[in-house]
Amino acid sequence: MAADYDEVRSDVKESQERSLEALKSASAPDTRRVVTELDEADALDEGLTPGGEIVSEELIVQVVPQAADEFTCSSCFLVRHRSQLVRERNGQSYCTECEG
Repeated sequence: MAADYDEVRSDVKESQERSLEALKSASAPDTRRVVTELDEADALDEGLTPGGEIVSEELIVQVVPQAADEFTCSSCFLVRHRSQLVRERNGQSYCTECEG
């Protein structure tokens, strides 16, 4: 007797039908409930850092004004020393890296 190797085995076919029936009978999640759960999770994450630590203190940063021998590059917006000034046109300064 010749065997048809392309035919699906009976045990595989039965398991596929059972899993299909299980998927059909499973209920889809309620969209309102999912949105509510996501909103609650976002509310809990507001005070967390990327590492998961809760930060309740304010950061204090001292701002130092630009010195007389410094300039702000009009291309990269970094504060550079005057020795890195390459070009100055119409009141805009450019550094060696941006003009390089």
